[in-house]
Amino acid sequence: VFLVSCALPDSVVRRFIVRVMCSVLGLLVRQSDPRLRGAGARVFIANHVTPFDHNVVSLLTSCNTPALSGAPGFICWSRGFMELGVTGSRAELVDSLKEYSAHEGNPPLLLFPEEAATNGRAGLLRFSSWPFSILDVVQPIALQVRRPLVAVSVADSSWITELLWTFFVPFTVYQVRWMPSVPRREDERSEDFALRVQELLAMELGVVSTRITAADRTEHMKRLRHTSRLPFAPASSQRPAARPRVPPSLPGGAPEDARVVAMAQQVKEVLPHVPLEVIRTDLVQTNCVDTTIANLLEGRVPFFPESKEAGDLPAPSTSQAAAASGIQGSVAAPSSKPATKQFAKSPVERHLSLQERKRALYDYARR
Repeated sequence: VFLVSCALPDSVVRRFIVRVMCSVLGLLVRQSDPRLRGAGARVFIANHVTPFDHNVVSLLTSCNTPALSGAPGFICWSRGFMELGVTGSRAELVDSLKEYSAHEGNPPLLLFPEEAATNGRAGLLRFSSWPFSILDVVQPIALQVRRPLVAVSVADSSWITELLWTFFVPFTVYQVRWMPSVPRREDERSEDFALRVQELLAMELGVVSTRITAADRTEHMKRLRHTSRLPFAPASSQRPAARPRVPPSLPGGAPEDARVVAMAQQVKEVLPHVPLEVIRTDLVQTNCVDTTIANLLEGRVPFFPESKEAGDLPAPSTSQAAAASGIQGSVAAPSSKPATKQFAKSPVERHLSLQERKRALYDYARR
């Protein structure tokens, strides 16, 4: 390869290396509608599936893909990327690509607006608008990849990992579909132009056109890595109030329903004046007997007591008053002092009586 590279132009050498690499890796390329290939378009737009998409398209037609990330050098050049020497903003990159496309002798550009590889089975990432501000006519290319044994484009894997997996599997089949060129409409913004081409590619591939960006994907992978490194505390060390909330309805959750019914009966024994439906509703949210009892006693859950003796007291205006009247009228729990049968006249006595009853109910519930 070194001897050949000394006698051939740079672009020819790159394509020669790409053909050798594809032969060694077992990359099989199929194309549809080859008559549409290179029909006067200077910018190719393709979905991104693997780190070798640009190498595969280069086998079918002459094109260059600019290096957007990674250190420049021999590795970047041998992978088939074109180095522009631009390390600044995207505006500088677009100006450099416009200047490149202005020369008719240069090969067309192959760009991947998704800016991140996906498996191409669920949907397309949101296209960036900067590739559509270079020229007013682009040609979409739909890529589909399949391989045996191993999934294509594993999430959060590097190009070296994908290269090793490509070495491992017997072959990888690329299906390239050439689509008609798409011109920009009059007074159409680059964002709208990108969205329209994204919709056309999604329809051709039979996937969803999402609004998830490459930055969102990167952030999601960071959160997954961070979550996987967190130490998980055993269930016995968690406080009952800190347990996760259980959704109101769980498909196929018969054991969970039976558990809620059992806990509701425990709360009903402690607070017989509280409706069973109110108890079950709060247990579904708290998943804890003690927390539900505390919510009902402290008035955080409104309810109408079922006790017949509750009618002798003044009508409750708040949930806390309802809980207090129900406790004084109908709850019979073990306590260190006998329960007061009459409504105390002093607010201090009423408060102390309520606190004593709550403490007795807590002790009874824990036992």
